[in-house]
Amino acid sequence: MSQQESIAMNPLEKKEQKSDKPKTLKDLLAQANVQSQIAKAVPKHITPDRLARVAMTELNRVPALRECDPASFIGAVLQCAQLGLEPSLGLGQAYLLPFKNKNKGITECQFIIGYRGMIDLARRSGQMVSLSAYAVYEYDEFDYELGLHPNLTHKPSQEADRGKLTFVYAVANLKDGGVQFEVMSRAQIDAIRAQSKAGKTDYSPWATHYEEMAKKTVIRRLFKYLPVSVEMSKAVGYDELAEAGVSQQNESILDDVDYNVLENVDTETGEVVNG
Repeated sequence: MSQQESIAMNPLEKKEQKSDKPKTLKDLLAQANVQSQIAKAVPKHITPDRLARVAMTELNRVPALRECDPASFIGAVLQCAQLGLEPSLGLGQAYLLPFKNKNKGITECQFIIGYRGMIDLARRSGQMVSLSAYAVYEYDEFDYELGLHPNLTHKPSQEADRGKLTFVYAVANLKDGGVQFEVMSRAQIDAIRAQSKAGKTDYSPWATHYEEMAKKTVIRRLFKYLPVSVEMSKAVGYDELAEAGVSQQNESILDDVDYNVLENVDTETGEVVNG
């Protein structure tokens, strides 16, 4: 091939290379270097393909996630993977939500831990025999006392309509035989929701799964009195950042991936607008 022919083909080669760049977050998730990072992060019970499918399901469920900085989205997915949690509304272990970062002028993806995720993390710590949380309704029989002889009794109403939710509580049975419990009223739960940046949107689990988020809240408070693992402490720390609307900086977990290719994204389709 002559030098002139070689030079003439260069623009085509460049166009070919350009077309190989990911055009959507779905394409980005399928990239070999992203898949490699997912594979390194996921525990044995979650495959990289499954995690990628779960992430795509959440993108379709919450279209506003398409507006997120790509690095923060992939980073949030990987953070969930490292904690052994699947970010899925159906499983209730963790949720991916968009947050406005006013300091950076961008939308970031952050994750919050769900009720089932909190219980799963606690069980994996090896310090607890069991951890449970329950909702109390106004027609239930419920009483508790603290002090030197703490006690709690709860007899759920057998009626189809148990009335309004009034309390939630969590009980942990420890390996050493001890028992710890925590009770929160509806007013306390609503006060925390009102302060939560994650509780103010229609796609928030607070809007769709209030009881489970209330249980998660009382479990997180109970964690303060339990022997927790490093993994649990890390998860609670990330969860509190998201609830406070503070950046989790999930992109810091990433390396060797060019995320700037998705800077101009159509929020309706998730595809690149220009290029």
